Amino acid sequence: MVFTIEVNHKPLKAYKGETIYQALSRNGIKVPTLCHMERLAPSGACRVCVVEVEGFNDLVPSCSFPVQEWMKIKTHSPRVIKARKMLVELLLSNHPDDCTYCVRNTNCELQRLAKELGINERRFVGKKTKLKMDQSSPSIIADPSKCIACGRCVRVCEEIQSVSAIDFVKVDEHIGISTAFQKNINVSSCVTCGQCIMVCPTAALTERNYSTKLQEALYNKEMFTAIQYSPTLSVSLSEEFELEAGKDVTGKINAALRKMGFDKIFDTGFAADIYSIEIAADLLQRIKNNEKLPLLTSCCPAWVKFAEQFFPNFLPNLTTTKSPQQILGTIIKKHLAEELKLLPKKIYSASIMPCIAKKFESQRDGMIQKSIPDVDTVLTTREFAQLIRMHGIDMKQISPEGADSPFDTRSSSGKLFATSGGIAEAMLRTLYHQVTGKDLVQYSFSELRNNDFRKEFHFKIEEIEVGIAVVSGLKNARMLLNEIENGRKDIHFIEILACEGGCVAGGGQPILTNKKIIEKRQEAIYEIDALETLKFPYKNQTVTELYQKYFGEPLSEESKKFLHTSYKKRDVLI
Repeated sequence: MVFTIEVNHKPLKAYKGETIYQALSRNGIKVPTLCHMERLAPSGACRVCVVEVEGFNDLVPSCSFPVQEWMKIKTHSPRVIKARKMLVELLLSNHPDDCTYCVRNTNCELQRLAKELGINERRFVGKKTKLKMDQSSPSIIADPSKCIACGRCVRVCEEIQSVSAIDFVKVDEHIGISTAFQKNINVSSCVTCGQCIMVCPTAALTERNYSTKLQEALYNKEMFTAIQYSPTLSVSLSEEFELEAGKDVTGKINAALRKMGFDKIFDTGFAADIYSIEIAADLLQRIKNNEKLPLLTSCCPAWVKFAEQFFPNFLPNLTTTKSPQQILGTIIKKHLAEELKLLPKKIYSASIMPCIAKKFESQRDGMIQKSIPDVDTVLTTREFAQLIRMHGIDMKQISPEGADSPFDTRSSSGKLFATSGGIAEAMLRTLYHQVTGKDLVQYSFSELRNNDFRKEFHFKIEEIEVGIAVVSGLKNARMLLNEIENGRKDIHFIEILACEGGCVAGGGQPILTNKKIIEKRQEAIYEIDALETLKFPYKNQTVTELYQKYFGEPLSEESKKFLHTSYKKRDVLI
């Protein structure tokens, strides 16, 4: 039902069942909020979205109040502005005064709102909150002193990811967020997906920064420095430098890294091609033997940790193939070291990923050989952007350059790993060739390219019918795995990524102000796939040569020795 309401003395269309906030937003009227989350039921925690409704003595929270036909609303009256200012001023009264040094400086919602409301003096002075930081995790740092108790991190962890690692607690008269029993993050059920960081309006939650460690390696003349970057990076980094959202800046990334002084620059998409070959062979073997199905992907370390904690009975279904980051890290420390006649400990291997869970992954058992990590340091997209600024590199003016051989070539399938459904698509292209010996003519799958967080379809290759499921967001993964546990048997392959939408929306990406940017990143990936000529992982000549020289066949003894790993059940507090 459509009806008309009055907003700021002008008529406006509204729908029955909408909240005031939804009606205003849909009509282009911005109302500030610090707690609202799209797709989730309103919490009304921050009260910053209050508006004035004729007939009500009190201001009403627009995010949780249903719109009604008779309403006359004022969104920015003097009374409303005064109330919003007071709410923000009270939040600021005990908030740390370290904006200049804060990682979210100029990109903090509380700071931005204070500026929009014209708050330029301190009217309320409260006791500054000083709580102990939690730096126990290799991926996340929690600074409860900066928490404004908006609850967004709690909600994304529980309602989107179904992990429930954090909740509201009371510490020293301060209401904030903490893990179960207020233990450190590293012993909690946290899977380090980083989605809490993406929704945090301040810097109460941030990634652990390793750029100083990387800088030291760059200026250590005894170290040979090699760096790899995710296929996702090239379509998200542009946003950090006011370039077109989704613009492919691969060449600029190579040039920037070369200016920083790295000895070798590689594209992780190369290792994604290897991953596709290994999991396609793994799936084919399991289908033929009719055992340990469905096969589950292992690219996403947040999902892997989720499986180890909550679904250990599915660990035999998880492919043992290492993630592309770790595959390339292994190859760099083993085979590149041999070719360069260097000891592995003399090679400093770094990576740039859209994901903070990759920091955790690089420190897992099985990713460290004789006390030497396959990947020494992992930076997020955000950290890399800061490193570029620190080095004074102008990303608008820098000329594109290529990556370094031998790991500079990747198929467009390797690029697809950035999106939800991309791993499944790359696997299917490879599986088709392994079964038929031919190239798949219709190489793209519309069923895998929509924006749904759960996708399913069946694909027949000669006499083999493969049931494919793709889920992003761990709550969606939980629901599907529960179906499998309850007897569903028509699915043979499941791609799972922890972040809704895939790595383009990873926890290490630029902090979003508009979620439509994720769609632009996806579109850019699909455009690259359409334009590039090398579309199949098995046609990557360098990958073929690597197999011939070192690994032999997929799933061979040598392949399993270097390209595969193992998983085990993890016990957490709750």
